[in-house]
Amino acid sequence: MAVQEARGGAGAGARGGAHGGGCTCGDCPHGAREGHRRAVAAFLLQRDEFAAGQGLPAAVAHSASASRQWVSEELAQSAGLVAERGRAEGQAWLARLWRRTVCVVWALVFVLLLCQSLTAIGAGWTSARTAGLLAALLVAGALTAASWFHRARGGALAPVIGEDNRLSTSRTVAAAWVLFVAYAVLVLAGRLAAASHHTERDALISGLDLARGAGVVTVLAVVCGIAVLVRRVVGLRVLGQRLQKVRADRPRAADLLTDDAGRGTFADIQYVVISAVALLFGVVRLARRPDQLPDLPWGLGVVVLVSAATYVAGKYAEGGRPVILSVVRAREAGDLDAPIRTGDDIEIRGAGFVPPGAGAADRLARMVVRVGAVHVHVPLVPVTGGFSNPTDAVLTVPVPADVEPGRVEVQVVTAAGVETNRYAIEVTD
Repeated sequence: MAVQEARGGAGAGARGGAHGGGCTCGDCPHGAREGHRRAVAAFLLQRDEFAAGQGLPAAVAHSASASRQWVSEELAQSAGLVAERGRAEGQAWLARLWRRTVCVVWALVFVLLLCQSLTAIGAGWTSARTAGLLAALLVAGALTAASWFHRARGGALAPVIGEDNRLSTSRTVAAAWVLFVAYAVLVLAGRLAAASHHTERDALISGLDLARGAGVVTVLAVVCGIAVLVRRVVGLRVLGQRLQKVRADRPRAADLLTDDAGRGTFADIQYVVISAVALLFGVVRLARRPDQLPDLPWGLGVVVLVSAATYVAGKYAEGGRPVILSVVRAREAGDLDAPIRTGDDIEIRGAGFVPPGAGAADRLARMVVRVGAVHVHVPLVPVTGGFSNPTDAVLTVPVPADVEPGRVEVQVVTAAGVETNRYAIEVTD
């Protein structure tokens, strides 16, 4: 099989010790991406072959249930290899990210120097420009040091990466405001250090008065508080099984605007957009008035607060516990109507069986259905381009022979480890 060839190639690469650009062992940055790409390609080819009815051994081809179980086991093993390669690629990507963050930080410092140089033509170089450049160098140096100490966790982005290995929208917005306010205070400190007259020093100190910076201070307090609150809310909802969370292979920039399944969410998008607009306004005000904290108008500050409240409300509203609504005997064309017996397939209908971000085959293969005291792994049924079982609303599993006739309870355990309600069915001889 193609997957077996990929496994053999990976093992050969590891044994040979070669870590070139085509290495697939997953132990080095060069080979992790290529190994993941090849594993994904092999898995997709195998899935589509099984969906077309190819590759089945003769020993199981005569039995629909046996062939389905065999295909599911093969796909689950291949999906496990893909997941392993994906985790290796994610770790290698994080290890490389700190250098990119450092390059971006110093590129922004260069852009600031370029803008200051262009605007100084005719007007001349001022102490405010010097203070702004020195403040930028201090912030860039601090971020560079943080990137080095957290180089295995994404560099400067490590504080804004959540426990689920995704970029946190609330932490990113709060970090942006913290860096902006810190930069503004450093600019004022630089100007204060260079001031030679007591009148100028008094004017700079008065620029830190709360009356002038009340808007930006309020916004800073709110966004930082929301970053802490959202983390607490999400943690409690996960522990209370009211929210399903699965870990991502690596963080992506799109995480700021989407949910765990990669779908754009209104609450996140509006929070990021409005915060970015307000932050841009603050940058312009600081450039125009570098002698005081940016005086963010209360109208714009209230808009940011409303956006933040909407974001928090969206976090409270998202998710929900999976639920079983009904269980029926699965019937194929030509079958007679009958009660549920051992060996029959049952169709479990409900909602929330596949958590957001758990659509990959390795996560689907972790789903389990309890039928009485027996744990049944949900079989993977491939179709071209995906799987027909399991889905978010319907699961099909066989009733095992170990289930005693009588009244038994059915319960689904999702890939996130969350349990549904118990649903009672009657199993006859």
